[in-house]
Amino acid sequence: MSRNQTNHFARGMLVMGLLTLIGCAGDRPADLGPLDGQLRACPDSPNCVSSFDTRDSHAIEPIRGTPEAVKQALNQMERVEIITDSGGYIHAEFTSRLMGYVDDVEFLANPHEGVVHVRSASRLGYSDMGVNRERIEQIRSLIANP
Repeated sequence: MSRNQTNHFARGMLVMGLLTLIGCAGDRPADLGPLDGQLRACPDSPNCVSSFDTRDSHAIEPIRGTPEAVKQALNQMERVEIITDSGGYIHAEFTSRLMGYVDDVEFLANPHEGVVHVRSASRLGYSDMGVNRERIEQIRSLIANP
C-alpha cells in the first residue's frame, strides 16, 4: 500500500469510528413518565439526579416554579428538544455537543407545593462527571433569574 493509500485508509477508519461513537445516543427509555405521583428512581450508577431520591449522590432539590417557567428556561438552552409536554409533566432530551450522547430530563409539577420535581439521567455510560446535576442547577438559575 502506498503512503497516500495508507493515509486515506487511516482517515477513513477515524471517520468511521467517530460516526459510530456519535450514533451512540441509546434508545429512549420506555418507562419514563410519572408513576404514582413520582418520577422513576435513579439507578445505582452516578449518572442521575432526582428530587425524589434520598441518596446524597443522587438527591437534588425540586425547582421552585411552574412547568411554564421550566419550558421558558429550556427554550434558552442549547441542544434540547421537548419530547412530551402534558401540562404538569415535561420530558426533554439533551444531546451532548461532541459525542451525541442523550440525557433524559423529566419535570413533574406539584402545584400544591409550588415546585417542579426533576429527574435528569444519562442513557449510556456509568459516570456523567456531574453534568446532570449541573444542568438542573442551570435550569434552576434560569428560572430564578429570567
